[in-house]
Amino acid sequence: MSEQQKTRISVEIYGQTYKMVGSETTGHMRLVASMVDDKMREIQAHNSQLDIPKLAVLTAVNAVNDYIKVKEQLEILEAELKKLKD
Repeated sequence: MSEQQKTRISVEIYGQTYKMVGSETTGHMRLVASMVDDKMREIQAHNSQLDIPKLAVLTAVNAVNDYIKVKEQLEILEAELKKLKD
């Protein structure tokens, strides 16, 4: 994808403005930023003494955990679908 085709937007996450560049739609990129912001605020609400770097790492850990669970679920469903097709 060429540089001209990339989407560029500014988003706010946890009170900080970030410039995002990617191949996804503006709506998708804003949704991602909003979900990260929501997760950071949720974690902070339960751990009010966390500094921003630790909060960011915990948010990343939570996101990867969710990703692994969804990936495992997808693999199970794909295996079940394969069995049904055979």
